[in-house]
Amino acid sequence: MNTIVNRIKIFLLLSVVLWLAFQTFHEESLFSAEPLQEEEKPEVISLLGKKLYAAPAEGEELLKLQNELKEAIKKVEADPENPEHLIMYGRRLAYLWKYHDAIDVYTRGIKIHPDQAMLYRHRGHRYISIRKFDLAVKDLTKASELNDHDFDIWYHLGLAHYLNGEFENALGAYQNCLKSAQDDDAKIAISNWLYITLRRLGKKEEAAEVLDKIKEGMGVVENQSYYDLLFFYKGLKSEAEIEALAEVSDLDMATIGYGIGCWHLYNNNSTKAKVYFEKIMKGRYWPAFGFIAAEAELFRLKE
Repeated sequence: MNTIVNRIKIFLLLSVVLWLAFQTFHEESLFSAEPLQEEEKPEVISLLGKKLYAAPAEGEELLKLQNELKEAIKKVEADPENPEHLIMYGRRLAYLWKYHDAIDVYTRGIKIHPDQAMLYRHRGHRYISIRKFDLAVKDLTKASELNDHDFDIWYHLGLAHYLNGEFENALGAYQNCLKSAQDDDAKIAISNWLYITLRRLGKKEEAAEVLDKIKEGMGVVENQSYYDLLFFYKGLKSEAEIEALAEVSDLDMATIGYGIGCWHLYNNNSTKAKVYFEKIMKGRYWPAFGFIAAEAELFRLKE
């Protein structure tokens, strides 16, 4: 009888110990700084093998982006084959750095509307974001065949070729892009990429002609960083001046830092160029074109 009672006591004691251990483990899982959970899936693996995660915004700005996505979803649910709604749905996903999801939406749209140029244009853009440059070239070439006078199509096609190191092909796309530019802001953006492409090809005189058209007082809206770079290329701003402007944000560092680094690269100072490219890699704004371009340069410099 005593043996049975003792066994019952031991069983109850072990039960209490196990319960307390579970509670401790559970509370640590809930409240520890590093909760025990599956690793978050990266949105992109960089050309250098680094995991890149979606981090588009915080607080109210993030909430605003999420609410805009919800509105886009409602419109697609109400009219699921409308190409404009599908494009906006993909764009809202992309604003949250959900690029694979955006690509899936555009792919769905292309199946319904195989001759809709802007679906290829937006999917091509997001292939650039996930570092699939060959797929981007394919989509954006198709878009340019369907619509040969759209600024954004030529802009992104040029960029896809450029990032792939296909500078001659990038040049042709950028020249078509410049012809399609409707305002100063667009001309400033494309002039930056056109200039550095010409310099990469060793065409200094043609590159100088691009800079001749950049004047004080142009109507800048979104492309102030490119405007500052163009004056640096012209010799009217110092490297120290624009490097200070690059320090304002990760996006500015990606844009301006790449321009400065590239300037050193085509002036035969790859060591100094690499310093700028590696500095860009320390930032968090990895979807920026300058960030992707710096990543591509470092990848090529490794080869």
